[in-house]
Amino acid sequence: MRLSSKLLSLSLGLALTAFGAACGAKQTPEPELPPPVEEAVAEPEPAPPPSAPDEPWRAEQPKPGEPAKIVPPTFESAKLKNGLTVILSRREGLPLVAVHLTQQVGSGSEPAAKAGLAYLTYEMLLQGAGKRDALALADAFADLGTTATPSVSDDGGTVGLSVLKRNLGGALALLSDVIQRPTFPAKEFERQKKARLADLARMAGNPQYLSKEATAEAIFGAQHPYGHLAIGKTETVEKLQLKDVKGFAKANFGPKAAALVFAGDLTLEEAKALAQEHFGKWKGKGRAFKAPKAPKASPRTAVTVVPKEGLGQTVITIGKPGLAAGHPDEWALRIASSVFGGLFSSRLNMNLREDKGYTYGARAYADTRLGAGPVMAASAVRADVTGPSVKEFFAELEGLASRPIEEKEFSDAVEGARRSLPGWFESVEALAGSADSLFLERQPLDRYGRMLAAYDTLTLEQVREVAKKVFVPGEMQIILVGDPTIIAEQVGPLGLGEVPAAPAKAEPEAKKAE
Repeated sequence: MRLSSKLLSLSLGLALTAFGAACGAKQTPEPELPPPVEEAVAEPEPAPPPSAPDEPWRAEQPKPGEPAKIVPPTFESAKLKNGLTVILSRREGLPLVAVHLTQQVGSGSEPAAKAGLAYLTYEMLLQGAGKRDALALADAFADLGTTATPSVSDDGGTVGLSVLKRNLGGALALLSDVIQRPTFPAKEFERQKKARLADLARMAGNPQYLSKEATAEAIFGAQHPYGHLAIGKTETVEKLQLKDVKGFAKANFGPKAAALVFAGDLTLEEAKALAQEHFGKWKGKGRAFKAPKAPKASPRTAVTVVPKEGLGQTVITIGKPGLAAGHPDEWALRIASSVFGGLFSSRLNMNLREDKGYTYGARAYADTRLGAGPVMAASAVRADVTGPSVKEFFAELEGLASRPIEEKEFSDAVEGARRSLPGWFESVEALAGSADSLFLERQPLDRYGRMLAAYDTLTLEQVREVAKKVFVPGEMQIILVGDPTIIAEQVGPLGLGEVPAAPAKAEPEAKKAE
């Protein structure tokens, strides 16, 4: 259709031209042609810049500048007449203040048969307080631009928040209700209990969680205060009742075992006045957690295996009880554990990751608690190299004695420990958390300054001695989460302790029928 129209237009055009010529019409002048385009002339390439003069300073690698001076934070404290401790870490120039109400009562204070009780009790504090139910309480905090959250460790627990300084008074009024006037509604208790059981069911499929749970029991023993995780176990949480929560709070919470921690731009006098206004009438003795005795490190006789058939990786953990916070060997042990597995360039990581390629990373650390912290090393390795990996863990452990820590390893670890310290106090929340640890572990407020001083005077010989004394291969318990058949086949022959036999596999139905 379109082609036919064009042909028609062309025919008409020709016919009109012929008609015009025949009638003597004036011819249209031909258009002028555009001037010819001149050929482009190539621009000459710019001359290369002159080569840099061979200055003598280019032969020398630039040197780093002087390291910044590390200044630990300062903490001040006061005490109210009712026994409540007030701790302040002042950070000027920020409009934000972190506030924690910290109590020296945590999961270590609950009986093993009621594991999870402290965790549930701290959560119930925020499910209704004063004249507000759970929803109204959450809305009231939200109106101030904050959210209060609980946390629980072995040595204590905290309800904390961060808020603009102009809203600090209102937030403290709400926190005062939470701590002094919790209502513990039965409906919310059942909801929280179901939520914790759901969490436990979900985490039962997480190899890392299973490893932590089994490691706590293997290192400290099932009945030790540190022998279970704060969240508890399914069988113990299922049995908890509302009266257990009320009884735990009444028996343990009180101003004499608590601290109101501030971190932000305010003075100690301001902090003390706020504490007096909102917590000065708080009554109750409070029962502080007493430091439990560290279990004696015993020779390893068996390997703990948490079976996860078909798992592509094996989570390896080895550990034993370590030192309490404030122990004279604490800082030397931290440096020794850094050389062993605390840095990317540590012996353990360079062996398992960089040399053998068994894992993405392996690490070790020495934690401290009021009683005794664990000394641990861990890694998730490919399942097919479970046995060789465990063998390398123990080769590096034995190496701490047969290949003593060298001067460079020592100096690198000390420098790394010193330079990582400012990262502990980057935010007001981190500052308040550091004050929590001081209060729960009964440590002096200048602990971080003492730590820096200790690193200045620490010697290589001290670190070597601690490494030999603590990292005793025969006392390190082994916890493995993975395929039981692979573990039995590969770890059993290493002679590191009795390894549970793998469960017999069910015969296929077709073979049974034969």
